[in-house]
Amino acid sequence: MEEKILIIDFGSQYTQLIARRIRELNIYCEIFPYNKIPEINKNTKGIILSGSPYSVNDANSPDIDVPSIFNGLPVLGICYGAQLIAKKLKCSIIESKIREYGRANLNYVRDSSKLLEGVKLNSNIWMSHGDSINSTTEKIDILASTEDVHVGAYKLKKNQVYGLQFHPEVTHTDYGNKILNNFTTKICGCTRSWTSEKFINSSINAIKSKVGKEKVILGLSGGVDSSVTAILLHKAIGKNLFCIFVDNGLLRKKEFDSVLDSYKNMGLNVIGIDKKEKFYNALIKKIEPEDKRKAIGKTFIDVFEEESKKINGVEWLAQGTIYPDIIESISVKGPSSTIKSHHNVGGLPKRMNLRIIEPLKTLFKDEVRKIGLSLKIPDFILKRHPFPGPGLAIRILGEVNEERVTLLQEADYIFISNLIKEKLYEKVWQAGVILLPVSSVGVMGDERTYENVVVLRAVNSLDGMTADWSKLPNEFLSRVSNNIINKVKGINRVVYDISSKPPSTIEWE
Repeated sequence: MEEKILIIDFGSQYTQLIARRIRELNIYCEIFPYNKIPEINKNTKGIILSGSPYSVNDANSPDIDVPSIFNGLPVLGICYGAQLIAKKLKCSIIESKIREYGRANLNYVRDSSKLLEGVKLNSNIWMSHGDSINSTTEKIDILASTEDVHVGAYKLKKNQVYGLQFHPEVTHTDYGNKILNNFTTKICGCTRSWTSEKFINSSINAIKSKVGKEKVILGLSGGVDSSVTAILLHKAIGKNLFCIFVDNGLLRKKEFDSVLDSYKNMGLNVIGIDKKEKFYNALIKKIEPEDKRKAIGKTFIDVFEEESKKINGVEWLAQGTIYPDIIESISVKGPSSTIKSHHNVGGLPKRMNLRIIEPLKTLFKDEVRKIGLSLKIPDFILKRHPFPGPGLAIRILGEVNEERVTLLQEADYIFISNLIKEKLYEKVWQAGVILLPVSSVGVMGDERTYENVVVLRAVNSLDGMTADWSKLPNEFLSRVSNNIINKVKGINRVVYDISSKPPSTIEWE
């Protein structure tokens, strides 16, 4: 079993970023909500307690019994986590006179400590807290301070329990990665052995052990996640993997045929089926985003149920679920609330009698790409932008029908084609066009028009958990706008979305 770091989530916006930084060190880690902590086993090398939007002094603030749960393992509390540990030791936690948010400097560093070894005096750190540790006990050694925060970092004298009032996981902290590396390697003893090759080998062995000679059905979407899932399964079970690529009428223009050919060239056992009408019928009068997602999810299940009956002896349904899908779909008291449902997350009707296998469910998006690169998946698939499971249905605000899908496909095709042509596609993490449920007055020739408005959306990100809007050249945006308005009948206005995530999401629905 792989050694790991356990991250306890108290609802911080930075929790997933902590995990990303640990993974970048080639150390496996998992996130669990504070009220769903798993049994600690011998593979767990250390514990990290995240920050939180709560104050430890709130009546209903998240709470855990640190000593009984962690049983002597190294612990690192970050922000709220540090304050929670300190409060358990009877330290005073008070509301800061001024909310401390943003850059600060360390004016005292005990760099002889294992945690802060190599961290230089006056280096930048990132603060984000409303409370401070006001007093300590003789049980604590102070390791770092700023001008305004006396207890910037500390260690319990008698064991390997540490606290940081600042956030090492954000890029604004100069030696953040150094601190996390010190904790995981020097203090926890992790060997940094979690690599793409190791994941591939262990996944193939796990699939063989779990599936054996039984048959697996997989719905391919054309995206990176399902494609990497398919190749991993193919390497493990070969022709016992049956892939189905569904034309749901919600794909990009020309996408179905080109992607299907690519899959066949990769040696996959795949068939393509046309189910456009079935999906369009399921979306009639569906306006709300969640209603669309659920209707599409149900229709996919119906299609797979129908197709699986044509294959004798299918026992498993494979899904390209990845870690952010699971994180965003979990809602517990305290940690992040559900943002949206994900088509890959959830159960199947009992009547299908299929078990689910999800080889990528512990990976972030950029990790999936690294695995795909090691598997030598073609760039045409591997470097494609992420595309939502419900397809263009959630990029059409309002009712979805074939006419509106065709309109959006044409506009989207122009945008993506121009990104590729002008070598901007690989500089953007995700791009697409959104069709709004409004009409706009315009003038073409000498005539007044009253037609549709579309939004261009392009963002940069690592894994989709956070994203910033892409600063595409004005000249490029102008050309794309003119092409769409001139070539796509029914659109007379194009706008560009300059919102980041958070507070917005990447998709509009």
